[in-house]
Amino acid sequence: MKETYITTNSQALTESDSPVLEIWGPTSLKGEVRISGAKNSALAIMAGTLLCSDDCRISNVPSLMDVGRMVQILAALGVKINRKQDTLEINATEIGQTQAPYDLVSQLRASFFVIGPLLARLGVARVPLPGGCAIGARPVDLHVRGLQAMGAEVTIEHGIVHAYVKGSSRRLKGASIYLDYPSVGATETIMMAATLAEGETTIGNAAQEPEVEDLANFCRSMGAKIRGAGTNTIIVSGVERLHSTDYPIIPDRIEAGTFLVAGAITHSPISLYPVIPEHLSPVIAKLKEVGCNVILEDYKRLRLVPGELRATDIETLPYPGFPTDMQAQFMALLTKSEGNSMVTETVFENRLRHVAELQRMGADIKVKGNVAVVKGVPFLSGAPVMATDLRASAALVLAGLAARGKTVVQGLHHLDRGYENIEDKLRQLGANLQRV
Repeated sequence: MKETYITTNSQALTESDSPVLEIWGPTSLKGEVRISGAKNSALAIMAGTLLCSDDCRISNVPSLMDVGRMVQILAALGVKINRKQDTLEINATEIGQTQAPYDLVSQLRASFFVIGPLLARLGVARVPLPGGCAIGARPVDLHVRGLQAMGAEVTIEHGIVHAYVKGSSRRLKGASIYLDYPSVGATETIMMAATLAEGETTIGNAAQEPEVEDLANFCRSMGAKIRGAGTNTIIVSGVERLHSTDYPIIPDRIEAGTFLVAGAITHSPISLYPVIPEHLSPVIAKLKEVGCNVILEDYKRLRLVPGELRATDIETLPYPGFPTDMQAQFMALLTKSEGNSMVTETVFENRLRHVAELQRMGADIKVKGNVAVVKGVPFLSGAPVMATDLRASAALVLAGLAARGKTVVQGLHHLDRGYENIEDKLRQLGANLQRV
């Protein structure tokens, strides 16, 4: 069931007429890069606007393919949306549909988030099983079990999740829910559903990611009663309705981490602004182990000081552990670090597919199961490579910046899903690259 509905546009977008990114290296970078709003916060918060029957205004929204798809999904549900630069004005007063369109949901994992708000607000929702990057099974059973615990009747037929609430009130009921795994998506789905439920909901073993806390803060700005977000226990006291809000998205910690690695792999001093430094603690700790220094210039600005790169071991874990979304970028960095490094991927089972592409560029990596052993090499060589998912695409760009000669990255639809104007930002730092 899980595999059947994970579809992307990869077949259509890997033909010879698809754009590629040409990178000439090795390069030196210098200057300051502006970090965009967090993609994973923006998508969940956009879904969260369905909870409110008044106007919502969200600022610092990145201009990304995934954000565009979420706009289309909300519009298909009858939501009115107006975009002005990095701000979305959203009015979900009248929701004309309770079924999200399959062709859009099949391309975007985060689109499944609409099931919680639709169910909480209307008492019924029909959402196709989601798609996105094919980096692992990522089943929706934790979402479903949480909604069932709150009184929803849920069935899955022909790839569509049907959910409805019995009774005249059509309201979900508060419940005590324990997640088998601290899933970000399940935590966010249940938390949003609980904001309008009758009574109190407790989510045990909840995800602690900053994006979960950002969603909670957004819901609180509309009048939701949520405490404990950012810890492993979240308690939501349901209210009857939520009110309008004006809310800014937090900076994207994964984009910030990617640019820190860009500085490290090219031995370049660069600054980042704005960031929330504590969101980057595991990334900064590993950069220091590798031989770089990260200086807090002021409360929202970081400066990377490069150093001689040395090996280290990495194991991906749910937050506050080392993020799986930074694993590929760090593997690119470790290919240039002296000594042997071990990278263990514990979050997604298919997230080492970039290894073969890094090997094309001269990397010395051996994989067994979910573990990659990386032996540092003196240099990488430019080569034609294919992005296999969003973060893998970033890793290949980073490797291209450090490699000798020309690297051609295909599969840019992955890159465009999660990085806003990455080429322009790198070019402003001095990189030599162009989309063809």
